[in-house]
Amino acid sequence: MKVIILEEVKKLGKKGDVIEVSEGYARNFLLPRKLAVEATAVNVNSINQQKASEARKRQQAIDEAKLMAAQLSKLTVTISVKTGEGGKLFGSVTGKDIADALAEQHNIELDKRKIEIKDAIKGLGTYPVIIKVHPEITSRIEVHIIAG
Repeated sequence: MKVIILEEVKKLGKKGDVIEVSEGYARNFLLPRKLAVEATAVNVNSINQQKASEARKRQQAIDEAKLMAAQLSKLTVTISVKTGEGGKLFGSVTGKDIADALAEQHNIELDKRKIEIKDAIKGLGTYPVIIKVHPEITSRIEVHIIAG
């Protein structure tokens, strides 16, 4: 019997998969627990439309992320910090500091967890910072640390 899986089932498949299972397994386990529906022409067409819609939404999100990454790559952020002797900072500059500076200087709201700093920023100067705009797309900005 062919069924369409509605939720992920271990060792069987993911949501939206059309698979062949034994009639007893489908009738006694999958269908009563609403883990699957019978693969009629109407149900298969409905699932195909949902998959197409999800693909369009995913592509639109990727396109928006590429546009955002292009805009971010042109930006520089300046952060003024307190320093001690020899230009060393009191503490370090974190992703939260950079996110706050982006919001203040360029009106771009970013989650601090999307900002990736390779080495700890503990001195004055210019540092490259990577921003994860999308799971597949990243952008690089320059952060200038100045004494304030």
